[in-house]
Amino acid sequence: MSIEEARERAEEAGLDLVEVAPDARPPVVKMMDHGKFKYEQARAAREARKKQHNIQVKEVKFRPGIEDHDYEFKTRHARRFLEEGNKVRLTMMFRGRQITHSELGLEVLERLKEDLSDLGKVESPPSFEGRVMFMVMAPLKGT
Repeated sequence: MSIEEARERAEEAGLDLVEVAPDARPPVVKMMDHGKFKYEQARAAREARKKQHNIQVKEVKFRPGIEDHDYEFKTRHARRFLEEGNKVRLTMMFRGRQITHSELGLEVLERLKEDLSDLGKVESPPSFEGRVMFMVMAPLKGT
């Protein structure tokens, strides 16, 4: 129908004429309440933002000669972070001459990997950066 006729019909119905497909020949328009349409779009976007979950990277720091109680305490923190759906960066810090025995730090990280395997998987294997060795674990999909 002609544009004038469409405008008249929309005006009679008290609606707006909104162009849906401007590139089509002839252009496609739709009669709707544009204010209501924009409001519902904004509401749907707000709901979608509420439902989304931001994944954060939480960090737990260890030392090569960590005692059992300290190890258990920090592992509980890492476990809680994985249960919440966050990634965990497990950091092994070396001081002084400890760096010469980096295998001790690697053993602690391997033990952590075993203890947390029910909740997460290793996203990046242990790697060195200066005097720091770190490993990143991500939560399993079902968690």
